[in-house]
Amino acid sequence: MNQQQPVQNPETQVPKTPQMNDRDFINDLLATEKYMTDSYSTALNEASNEPLYQDLLSIFTDTQNMQREIYDLMFQNGWYKLESAEQQKLQQSYQQFKGYSNQFPYGSSTLQ
Repeated sequence: MNQQQPVQNPETQVPKTPQMNDRDFINDLLATEKYMTDSYSTALNEASNEPLYQDLLSIFTDTQNMQREIYDLMFQNGWYKLESAEQQKLQQSYQQFKGYSNQFPYGSSTLQ
C-alpha cells in the first residue's frame, strides 16, 4: 500500500511564543472567512427580497474570494498542507458517484 505524501510548501518559521504570531493571525482570519461564507450562504438561501439577495451575493463573492486568498497565502507559507489521494481511492469514489448519475433529472450526460 502506498503511503500518502503531503502536498505542502516549505514552512515559513514563526516565533513559538505565547503571543500570537503571523501564522496564528492568518489562521484565525481563515477560520473567520470560512464562517462568514457559510453564514452568507445561509442568508442567500433565505433572502426573498431581490435587491437584498443581490447585495448579499456580492458580499458573499467578495468574502469567498478573500477566503481563497488567505488559503493561498497559508499554503504558500507551508502553514496549510494537504494529503495526496491514492489513485485507487479516487477511482473508487468516481465510480461510486458515477453510479448516482442515473438519478439526475436530466440524465447522466452532464457527468463525464
